[in-house]
Amino acid sequence: MSSNKTAPSPSQWTFLTNHFHILVCLSREPHSRIRDLSDEVGITQRAVQRILAELIEDKVLKVRKEGRRNIYTINRRKRLKHTLEDKHNVGELLDILS
Repeated sequence: MSSNKTAPSPSQWTFLTNHFHILVCLSREPHSRIRDLSDEVGITQRAVQRILAELIEDKVLKVRKEGRRNIYTINRRKRLKHTLEDKHNVGELLDILS
């Protein structure tokens, strides 16, 4: 999962959170390794592990083992959390970015 894109420098900001960046990566490559996600998003592997655990706990992601790899499935119907966005779901946002 190599990319020519680089993560923004600390002085830059983005509209989307690292949580959503992880979802974008997993929507493209559901079998991504933590190392791949870390490189793609530009955060530490520990931060990726924390984000994955939060997304799984909140039922945004499901994980299953396939051999030694994890395969992630995104719950595209999961509603966005903030009251300004809660009429929309994860899948709608992923579709816009695909």
